[in-house]
Amino acid sequence: MHETDALAKTNRINMLFDFYETLLTEKQQTFLKYYFHDDYSLGEIAAEFDISRQAVYEHVKRAEAVLESCESKLQLLAKHEAAERWLAKLDHMAERFAGDSDMRAELLAIVQGLRGEGGSAT
Repeated sequence: MHETDALAKTNRINMLFDFYETLLTEKQQTFLKYYFHDDYSLGEIAAEFDISRQAVYEHVKRAEAVLESCESKLQLLAKHEAAERWLAKLDHMAERFAGDSDMRAELLAIVQGLRGEGGSAT
């Protein structure tokens, strides 16, 4: 696997983990955290838990499959990424209204509200 592919996979698994962590077993959560988040090798995890490297590999692969299955059904990551793209467009539009400070402020307030950074809409 190419280094950029491995990084993309790690980022994807970490994002899926953020959305679906509670749907994994405790052991799957632990092994994924060690492997993808903390960058432990399969051998290091195996030594830590006194099990075989193959057992760790199987837990990690099973957990990845659960995460991908959840995403294929619920699409939470895809929806999140789409929302971020729309928010980036809205940010860009706000910048285009630099001369109209009221419009720019309103667009920026909408972006902050959608991201959960602002107070309630009035």
